[in-house]
Amino acid sequence: MKITLKDGSVIECEKGVSCLDLAKSISEGLARAAVAAAVDGKEVDLSYKPDKDCSLSLLTAKDERGLEVYRHSAAHVMAQAVKRLYKNAKFAIGPAVSNGFYYDIDFDKPVGKDDLDAIEKEMAAIVKADYPFERREVSRDEALAFMKERGEVYKVQLIEELPADAVITFYTQGEFTDLCRGPHVPSTGKIKNFKLTQVTGAYFKGNEKNKMLTRIYGTAFEKKSELEDYLKALEEAKLRDHNKIGRDLGYFMTSDVIGQGLPLLMPKGARLFQILSRFVEDEERKRGYVLTKTPYMAKSDLYKISGHWDHYKDGMFVMGDEEKDEEVYALRPMTCPFQYTVYNNGLKSYRDLPIRYGETSTLFRNESSGEMHGLIRVRQFTLSEGHIICMPSQLEKEFRGCLDLAMFMLKSLGLDGDVSYRFSKWDPVNKEKYIDDPEEWAYAEGEMKRILDHIGLNYTEGIGEAAFYGPKLDIQIKNVHGKEDTLITIQIDMFLAERFDMSYIDEKGEKVRPYIIHRSSIGCYERTMALLLEKYAGALPVWLSPTQVKVLSLTDRTADIAKETADKLNEAGLRAECDLRNEKIGYKIREAQLEKIPYMLIIGDKDVENNVVSVRSRKEGDLGTMSYEQFFMKIKEENDGKVL
Repeated sequence: MKITLKDGSVIECEKGVSCLDLAKSISEGLARAAVAAAVDGKEVDLSYKPDKDCSLSLLTAKDERGLEVYRHSAAHVMAQAVKRLYKNAKFAIGPAVSNGFYYDIDFDKPVGKDDLDAIEKEMAAIVKADYPFERREVSRDEALAFMKERGEVYKVQLIEELPADAVITFYTQGEFTDLCRGPHVPSTGKIKNFKLTQVTGAYFKGNEKNKMLTRIYGTAFEKKSELEDYLKALEEAKLRDHNKIGRDLGYFMTSDVIGQGLPLLMPKGARLFQILSRFVEDEERKRGYVLTKTPYMAKSDLYKISGHWDHYKDGMFVMGDEEKDEEVYALRPMTCPFQYTVYNNGLKSYRDLPIRYGETSTLFRNESSGEMHGLIRVRQFTLSEGHIICMPSQLEKEFRGCLDLAMFMLKSLGLDGDVSYRFSKWDPVNKEKYIDDPEEWAYAEGEMKRILDHIGLNYTEGIGEAAFYGPKLDIQIKNVHGKEDTLITIQIDMFLAERFDMSYIDEKGEKVRPYIIHRSSIGCYERTMALLLEKYAGALPVWLSPTQVKVLSLTDRTADIAKETADKLNEAGLRAECDLRNEKIGYKIREAQLEKIPYMLIIGDKDVENNVVSVRSRKEGDLGTMSYEQFFMKIKEENDGKVL
């Protein structure tokens, strides 16, 4: 039997030799470091014995795939510890994730962060015991009987959803057995460096109609130093979390009596929103966009035409009862059908195209309560939404224009280095999520791939991530906690022009269907604001700061001059406030620093006498004195140049 290794070398061996034995034949050090193997690309336990010619890669915790195995094994160790401490605990799923692992558990009593130390202590005992992970295949009936006997209701549901001929595997370490496809590290003793980090709520299978379970998060690393570095980064992330910074600095708040996912923008947040929306609308105007302003709601008839009623109704806020009411309305989750209605107002010629519609749209989506997070995911949000109606010959140019606009926005905000690109495609195996027309999907996806490849964009592909009406380019970004969200999308739509009977008169005088590009230039404003607060830890660049200058009076005698200076800056189009309180100047400076104000102007008697201002920078500290004109030109240059 021939085993081809990662480096291309070939080992000949007899059948019945395990992956671990093969690792030992290469190097004892490699055997000690290995946590799993990949045979013909499929991850397996080190105990696996190849029975034919194959390729073999040995995975260590330094590899992404190996680290995932390591962390998933840590999740099983945590589950075993939980079961020892909480005899009645019932388990759902416990996967590895990008920065660690979690397990969803149904406890018979509340479990919070204060309980994590005890669970960690028991995990340490399990690691010390060094139980081997033992894999066995079982029939579906055997698996169901085993889990029913132990009252594991969630495992029973998961097994019942598997095909009748599915290969079901159990893994056992010590007294604990779990449903799992594996693979796992050889034994619990491998899991040396771990930490439980968070306790939250999570609905079973992510469905809010199901029971709320307790989700315990943790992480694990091969090296202690790696764990320590991660925990330090985690603490930094907590400090940069927009949920904390935004509330502490007075950008937004929430209220139980208003509702979850409905943040209130306070004066600072409202000002930042205004700065961003004006910036977007002005830039779009320069690029040929025309504004629309459309209703926040519509009759169900509109959404039935677009297909949202069939494909997205559960995510909408519906007003009325279809069985009882003559008319049923819904708050809009998107702007598309409204702008298509605008387009259909009057006959269009090929000479009119492309038409670029833009709108700062307030939208509503009935997100699950468990998904709510500050400004990142909300139920009412504002999108820089737009649609381009164009001819087929204009598609690539317009798509490029959308991407160029998005990249311009990202660069202006300083987020361009933090994003990745995903080509989101439909899933032909799961057609119920989409308009079912394989030929049109193949054409649309082919066109988008051709454009993306022509541009030379580095992207991944996401099967099943498309909109129900077409493929899209998703510009992805992670928050400080590592959770990835979509920031901006550009979509090619091959279907809705037909549904809305949209047309134009071509060069031959014939009526033909246009192409549609759905796009956003800056994405959801609330999400963008959250990411900016995290990116800059609240210390926003001058051009984005709600207050750019705080003018501080040194004495009561200079209060009038301080106010006049602030008024002068505001009249010139900058954003200034003054602090005229009868407090020590050190106290005023500290407060302005805590507010993350970019510049402070301190005005005392000598400053008035010499016709200067004392300038203090958030970044550079004391800049000494300069004339008002000198300071004005300095900050205006930063503001107008959108210096980051």
